[in-house]
Amino acid sequence: MKYQFSKTDTYTRRAKKENYPARSIYKLQEIDQKYKIVKVMDRVLDLGCAPGSWLLYLSKEIGYNGKIVGVDINDLKIEIPQNAILIKEDVMKFETTEKFNAVVSDLSAHTTGIDFSDAEETLELCWRALEIAKKVLIKGGNFVCKIFEGEGTDEFFKEIEKSFEFSKRFKPKASRKQSREMYVVAMGFGC
Repeated sequence: MKYQFSKTDTYTRRAKKENYPARSIYKLQEIDQKYKIVKVMDRVLDLGCAPGSWLLYLSKEIGYNGKIVGVDINDLKIEIPQNAILIKEDVMKFETTEKFNAVVSDLSAHTTGIDFSDAEETLELCWRALEIAKKVLIKGGNFVCKIFEGEGTDEFFKEIEKSFEFSKRFKPKASRKQSREMYVVAMGFGC
């Protein structure tokens, strides 16, 4: 049933037509157009980059002189843009000394359909993404993180507010209405 729903979904059909591997492109695109998360020549860290839609979008936005580093435990089935590299690694073990203008995370636990369990596992990934962001963002850097509304969400958002000048919870139009998925948009790290 889910497969049939996906095939008829407007965003899924649009992504296929525009050569993006997933509909998630339109979530990031809306966030970026509204909040200006990245700009030309930025260095961006994309956590949980598979299947690669965000990587492709960000590659275009930062241009040839920018750099994007994608991290995922899965291979990408797309051609990696010239200004991007893929590090095939578990984000829980990932370490780097590089600095970035933005960190984006579309990390999600493998969903089971058990809302509490799925939200809890994804929240753990959100905390890890924030931990990485705090280590690698330049002053004034930006952070976007997918999260599922649930127990612990408010605590996570309060931690975001301590570290960034601006923060907002945002549900893009491409997120399914029945989904508890939302995004945390944070700008101005360390300001």
